[in-house]
Amino acid sequence: MGLREEVEAVLPWPLPTEHADGMEGVEEVAAFAHAVDREQAIARLVAWLELVRLWNRKIDLTAAKTDADLAELGILDAAQLAGRVARDGGGVVDVGSGFGAPGVALAILRPDLEVKLVEPLGKRATFLRATIGTLGLVSRVEVLQTKAEAVAEAGITFDAAISRATLAPQVWLALGDRLAPEGEVVALLAREPPPVLAGRRIAWRAEYATRARAPRVVLSYVRDAVPAA
Repeated sequence: MGLREEVEAVLPWPLPTEHADGMEGVEEVAAFAHAVDREQAIARLVAWLELVRLWNRKIDLTAAKTDADLAELGILDAAQLAGRVARDGGGVVDVGSGFGAPGVALAILRPDLEVKLVEPLGKRATFLRATIGTLGLVSRVEVLQTKAEAVAEAGITFDAAISRATLAPQVWLALGDRLAPEGEVVALLAREPPPVLAGRRIAWRAEYATRARAPRVVLSYVRDAVPAA
């Protein structure tokens, strides 16, 4: 199969939206608000991954060797996130964005979101800037060439904070809590037990698997409700 076919194979449609937190009642409203044209989304996802493939010949973006690996690595997690995260729209930060997974794919699949891609490595940040320019995403996607700790120290906050395999889960949860103090912190896990952070609870979770049947879990942590006085 070609790259487009691999993208179609890994992208569930409609995007999964089930929640474990009793949110089914808002699904139709949310689906309408988050509507994106499937063909346009696929075309942009393919264009992005073609750029990854091209740039990867000169700089270290990914170890993916085949179109199937590239599509899975780039899209699988974002497809599980897109219908669930930041249900009211707003700002999302992707920490350690690398070649743009899951942040670029999330921005393509959720046109109501403003996405910040945090990437400290210069060559990867340059690639990301070129990508969002080529894909026409500059109005709502920005690259921050710095470390996430610096973003947190600057007091910049988001409605949702996401990171994939950048930090140990417990470390990420603590940092994500600073980046989205009133929002949700999303943890992407493999076989690790879910981390715990005082003052936050799991609002929703999604379980899925790679083509090789490796388990994947995405968890969203939100702040505990403050009891009424």
